[in-house]
Amino acid sequence: MLSLETHKAHPQLKLGRVLVVEDEELIRETVELALIEEGFEVLTAEDGRSVLEMLHRSEGSSESEITQLDLIILDLMLPYVNGLDICRLLRHEGHSVPILILSAKGSETDRVVGLEVGADDYLTKPFGMRELIARVRALLRRHRCPIPQFQPPVLRFQDITLYPQECRVVVRGEEINLSPKEFRILELFMSNPRRVWSRDQLIERVWGPDFMGDSKTVDVHIRWLREKLEVDPSHPEYLLTVRGFGYRFG
Repeated sequence: MLSLETHKAHPQLKLGRVLVVEDEELIRETVELALIEEGFEVLTAEDGRSVLEMLHRSEGSSESEITQLDLIILDLMLPYVNGLDICRLLRHEGHSVPILILSAKGSETDRVVGLEVGADDYLTKPFGMRELIARVRALLRRHRCPIPQFQPPVLRFQDITLYPQECRVVVRGEEINLSPKEFRILELFMSNPRRVWSRDQLIERVWGPDFMGDSKTVDVHIRWLREKLEVDPSHPEYLLTVRGFGYRFG
């Protein structure tokens, strides 16, 4: 019987709840101990099937095990179900929990594939524990957006309406589901129509200055947005590429 192990941090430290999915015992225990020392509550799993069991137990529950997580650290080469399939399934089911991939595969293609299936960051083995902790903290900072102190106006452009306070987007009369990053990118574009944004500028405004991942994650998110906004994503009318410079809206 497969099971998840939970290890709590010091009661005065409540930095977040992290699931570490790693089949190599030494790496799993080392990461677990480092996170606990930093003040995180840690759950561990040694294979992909354990995560699927967690997901299935969560179906139909408003307070599911997955939604109670603040971050998932996910190895790619796992027994039974690999990390890419887990990442893809979590995103398909609508879970927006940040995912940090760990992998011995460090080529550009491998990193792009990981980002395309929904990961937020990608760290290549072997890695330094200080860098891992820094990436965990950076992901959590970006994911926990502050509550706005003012009421931003509703943004409209042709057939698209964005409601900042409600985190809702309506396209051609139908509400669409966007991830937090997709929503922030679209809000930035609609607040500055026709302005050209470079990848670095988008990363600075949406991911933050402490982002340590690949800039190609911008291209991945733009493609996802086009699939949700455009009538024909291969011939976009809203999100346009300005070759040699970046992207603009409208």
